[in-house]
Amino acid sequence: MTNILVNDFVITFLIFLRVIAVLGTAPIFGHQSVPAIAKVFLAGIIAYITFLTLNTAKIQVEPDFFSMAFYGLKEIITGLIIGFSLNLIFYGFSFAGMLIGNDMGLNMASALNPLQETESDVIGQVINVFAILIFFLIDGHHYIIRAVVSSFRVIPLGKYTLTQPAFDIFIRYTGAVFVIAVKIASPVMVSFFLVHLAEGIIARVIPQMPIFFVTQPLKLGLGFLLLVFILPIYMYFFKGMLASYENSLYDLIKAMGS
Repeated sequence: MTNILVNDFVITFLIFLRVIAVLGTAPIFGHQSVPAIAKVFLAGIIAYITFLTLNTAKIQVEPDFFSMAFYGLKEIITGLIIGFSLNLIFYGFSFAGMLIGNDMGLNMASALNPLQETESDVIGQVINVFAILIFFLIDGHHYIIRAVVSSFRVIPLGKYTLTQPAFDIFIRYTGAVFVIAVKIASPVMVSFFLVHLAEGIIARVIPQMPIFFVTQPLKLGLGFLLLVFILPIYMYFFKGMLASYENSLYDLIKAMGS
């Protein structure tokens, strides 16, 4: 009886390690403004519920230090990979804002990024906050919890291995950050390309004109005007992208469990 209780406690603790690693690095949950005690409490509840739903009869973990450390490290790495993968799409949104801000001449202005906890471009902040709101609207926070719980059915405790398919998918997701950024920023970038082209022509025709001081206010006004019209369209784009990213993350989890 004692051995069964000890084994159940060890299994629950290993589940807790994976869950807390995901919550500590995932969007929204991983932010510093979320109290650490709240993360631990939520991770404990999820770990206990997950333990009750899993078939743990075949899972046996020796309760010695080296076995616990080995399995615990595996679970933490698994959780960190899942949590970081969840964050990648938001890195793409921030990078898109940086590209737009550079074209608008706002690259010197910065503000605290609430997700990455670093100084980042102001326009990137606007797009990031917009994406966070949509993330809540489509129940993305529920998806994070579903993803971590379902990972235990695909990746059993202590069975994680970085296979070649999982590595390839992870690298592809990392590269997708730049693709996402270009897709989001392309309408504004194309518009400003035409503005810069006009600047060059005017500078050649009228070299005495202080072209930078004349066009900078115009670029700011044009940039904000474009964002006013484009952000509602981005809402549908973000929803589709976040929804498709959910399916893509399940592919990564399946590859990690194969």
